[in-house]
Amino acid sequence: MADPKGFLTTGREVAKTRPVGERVKDWNEVYVPGSLLPIISKQAGRCMDCGIPFCHNGCPLGNLIPEWNDYAYREDWRAASERLHATNNFPEFTGRLCPAPCESACVLGINQPAVTIKNVEVSIIDKAWDTGDVRPQAPERLSGKTVAVIGSGPAGLAAAQQLTRAGHTVAVYERADRIGGLLRYGIPEFKMEKVHINRRIEQMRAEGTKFRTEVEIGRDIDAAKLRKRYDAVVIAAGATVSRDLPVPGRELNGIHFAMEYLPLANKVQEGDFVAPPITAEGKHVVVIGGGDTGADCVGTAHRQGAASVTQLEIMPRPGDERNPNQPWPTFPMLYKVTSAHEEGGERVYSVSTTHFEGDEDGNVKALHLTEVEFIDGKLTPKPGTERSIPAQLVTLAMGFTGTDQANGLVQQFGLALDERGNVARDADFATNVDGVFVAGDAGRGQSLIVWAIAEGRSAARGVDRYLTGASDLPAPIRPTDRSLMV
Repeated sequence: MADPKGFLTTGREVAKTRPVGERVKDWNEVYVPGSLLPIISKQAGRCMDCGIPFCHNGCPLGNLIPEWNDYAYREDWRAASERLHATNNFPEFTGRLCPAPCESACVLGINQPAVTIKNVEVSIIDKAWDTGDVRPQAPERLSGKTVAVIGSGPAGLAAAQQLTRAGHTVAVYERADRIGGLLRYGIPEFKMEKVHINRRIEQMRAEGTKFRTEVEIGRDIDAAKLRKRYDAVVIAAGATVSRDLPVPGRELNGIHFAMEYLPLANKVQEGDFVAPPITAEGKHVVVIGGGDTGADCVGTAHRQGAASVTQLEIMPRPGDERNPNQPWPTFPMLYKVTSAHEEGGERVYSVSTTHFEGDEDGNVKALHLTEVEFIDGKLTPKPGTERSIPAQLVTLAMGFTGTDQANGLVQQFGLALDERGNVARDADFATNVDGVFVAGDAGRGQSLIVWAIAEGRSAARGVDRYLTGASDLPAPIRPTDRSLMV
């Protein structure tokens, strides 16, 4: 194990963030560059190498956390990277973006602050890139089988990399102009700079994976025809249909889905625009939705120079401590202050939007809301609490309802859907159509990045077995597995 007394002698210390006044003026990652490496070995030494490491249960990837904690403590970075990559294709993504259910399940977290697993993870992979320990792993021989992967988010990329390394010829189809899915255009630069995607894509290209951008299956290529071209197909198109807010005034100008707003800010960083077509500059901004996507909108609005930012959430404010009905090692609903919230703005809980008010030109100018409370298990408006707030830009960040069906992909393949509207699959991640598999949010519904990668790895095993009759690829989860929650 690492330091036998580390959890007793070393307190929890996390990555330092740059001063708010500095970071809101740029789009670089919010953390102080290089601040983790001097402290991370001692932080890894807090791991107790538990007899039953519940962090494994918290993470669907089954990450070998005590093992790479031990290597990081001893500063054996190459061995740590090998153990990290044994279960995770893209630890630089999860180390920056995952909410770390592994830390919620850390045994030390029962009565002390948990091990900084996420910080250790990102330190290991960043060190591995710096030292050249991340190299292409091209297959020794090709199988002669071909696979199309639809979608280049974390699930699609994980499935593609696993299948390429197994010897199959893989082509990834992406409808956007760049590879990465929501990693590319849904995650702001200040949370993850896109260099991390770019160099992983170059590794995959060197291994043999092919990429086709600006090709939407269902519109540009008929899905049924695609199936005839390839020996197998993996659908990893995500759950990209945004949940709408059908209240009076929704048609006003200035009200946008988060996934209409955020990608434009990222395209500025890619050099596509000098200024985004939708901007918060000088405007009163209201973000509807209290989750991570809402926080991304908040941080983006700060950097664009919003006059004010208000984030609305229909549910009550979560507590600072675990609820009794969310015991360890489950993933609790806690009040989170993200880097975007540190930068300013107001957060309002237990409110519901009643309608939008526009000006004479058809632009939104105010949002009307009311406080709500639970009565008989239902959220009910509280009389006399109605009020309005200024709103010149509104972003809807209320989650996603399922995979896109408007482009014809589901109908052209003839895919069966489950009761939640996701693409149905069996124990091997296979759909009702022979040779067509589904991974990630398209089959699971909206979920976390670690689940997407785990789905991609598991679906790859199903595809490999379908193509060859057997597979040595790992399958960390089953389609029916769910988060460690209550």
